[in-house]
Amino acid sequence: MHRLSRILAPVALILSCSVEAAGQTVHDNYFEALPLFWQQVYAAGGETLYCSQPFGRSAGREINIEHVYPMSWAMRAVGCYNRDECRRTSRRFNQIESDMHNFYPARKDINKIRGSYPFGVIKGEARSFGQCDFEIDARQRIVEPPPASRGNIARAMFHMKESYGLKIFPQQGLMLQRWNREDPPNDEELRRNNVIEKLQGTRNRFIDEPRLAEKLRF
Repeated sequence: MHRLSRILAPVALILSCSVEAAGQTVHDNYFEALPLFWQQVYAAGGETLYCSQPFGRSAGREINIEHVYPMSWAMRAVGCYNRDECRRTSRRFNQIESDMHNFYPARKDINKIRGSYPFGVIKGEARSFGQCDFEIDARQRIVEPPPASRGNIARAMFHMKESYGLKIFPQQGLMLQRWNREDPPNDEELRRNNVIEKLQGTRNRFIDEPRLAEKLRF
């Protein structure tokens, strides 16, 4: 290989990775992205993330948007103290908050209880939400989602880590890699990925190629 080519090759690789890992830059704020998400990603209705509760074209007041990667974690990453401050002062935060790959419909009560707790596995099967297989351990400050949503959660978390350099702690990351293997993408997740790409110009590549998650380091 020519000497100049040997020098430029690593640089080209770095640039390629940087472009590939870039986050969305289409939507300037969450309130711009939110109506598009409901009107186009879930135009015909769907199911909530944690409970698989069906909803129609009008989701109703009992359902709202869950940020799978919590925004309080993102606030710490960009160095501001509350969401209003972050929205005023950080373009990066606004891009993070507006990324639809991190949006999922959720029951409001479940969303509120989850808060910013990390995901985990809780011993026993004590349920507090009827048929909804969602568990919380307030003492350990963790929540356990049902198996059917774990792969979706893992791939959303990986997308946010790769696209914005957000942190996932090692123990959590290894568990999410396992969830990604155990619950591969289905047709609905692929559909979401396609629609969101049209709306914000980026894909979640862990949905397209789940095996890429094995290369992540935490």
